[in-house]
Amino acid sequence: MTSLLLTGIAELVTNDPTHDGTPLGLLHDAAVVVEGRRIAWVGPRHAAPDADAARDLGGPAVLPGFVDSHSHLVFNGDRAEEFAARMAGESYAAGGIRTTVAATRAASDEQLYANVARLVAEMRRQGTTTVEIKSGYGLNVLDEARSLAIAREFTEETTFLGAHVVPPEFADDPAGYVELVSGRMLEAAAPHARWIDVFCERGAFDEDQARTILAAGQAAGLGGRLHANQLGLGPGVRLGCELGLTAVDHCTYLDDADVAALADSGTVATLLPGVEFSTRSPYPDARALLDAGVTVALASDCNPGSCYTSSMPLCVALAVREMRMTPAEAVWAATAGGARALARDDVGVLAPGHRAHLTVLDAPSYLHLAYRPGVPLVAEVIA
Repeated sequence: MTSLLLTGIAELVTNDPTHDGTPLGLLHDAAVVVEGRRIAWVGPRHAAPDADAARDLGGPAVLPGFVDSHSHLVFNGDRAEEFAARMAGESYAAGGIRTTVAATRAASDEQLYANVARLVAEMRRQGTTTVEIKSGYGLNVLDEARSLAIAREFTEETTFLGAHVVPPEFADDPAGYVELVSGRMLEAAAPHARWIDVFCERGAFDEDQARTILAAGQAAGLGGRLHANQLGLGPGVRLGCELGLTAVDHCTYLDDADVAALADSGTVATLLPGVEFSTRSPYPDARALLDAGVTVALASDCNPGSCYTSSMPLCVALAVREMRMTPAEAVWAATAGGARALARDDVGVLAPGHRAHLTVLDAPSYLHLAYRPGVPLVAEVIA
């Protein structure tokens, strides 16, 4: 197997505390040896072993590829006019999802595939090397299954979100839709999915409905995650913790009991600051979560309605500026935290045995991700 020695790394974020005793595991004047698709060695340049080939990167900062653990990329059309209306003062409501459902159902497989390919490439240019992709814009048996089959062409991390909202044809029979999602739709989707998710929120699914759907998905062998507490206080976060879900996402509105439940359960709180930016909503209190010992992840929630950004660097900058995270906490949450949210132990960390996913910055330090918001600092992705 061919090995490659990477040198000329001014600052290396490893997320391996054995190097310096901090969560980021920083190394300066560092080197990395890659063999095949895996990292074989990490350490100071002067101690680097020989390799079959060598490459001097020229002095940048390098960090693990971003792990975007929450996105909705299988859709057609956009909702730019809805965004403009929000900026003019209208409030965000979950009902706008139905607009995308109609456009997605009408799209061909080729159109949906091309849109996912475009967005994944856009993410890659901004340093994302692992992405989770949800369904949720089909909301019938055929379109949910084909959405997941398309998503699986791009990632191992696919999530069945048939319980996004109740579609118009079931407006008068939400119980019938819950039965469909938990039955025939789940059977069609499960072969293409690793996870099951529910939007547990006013205007979407209540606690009992979410519990029923999650139980069916877990019985089918899918891991559980949940959209919760995005639009207001509710039972979703505590339900996710009670059920031992891997992650609960949004967590915008939390009370003390929610924070305590997350800390006690070990469930990851995935924060999505691009949503608050794009909807002019209050930002989650990341500081309260971190101070309570909760594991926090950052993700883009890239979708055509509430947050049409694919930029993890933007999410890092927003987390630092608006959610009182330190730059180190935000970078960790966007890499190792995202890996925790996906129950992955092979990404998000630069250590022997892990996947060789490296993001090279056109900057001397990871601090520049928050220090220079909006600047295209990702020079290269090695994956």
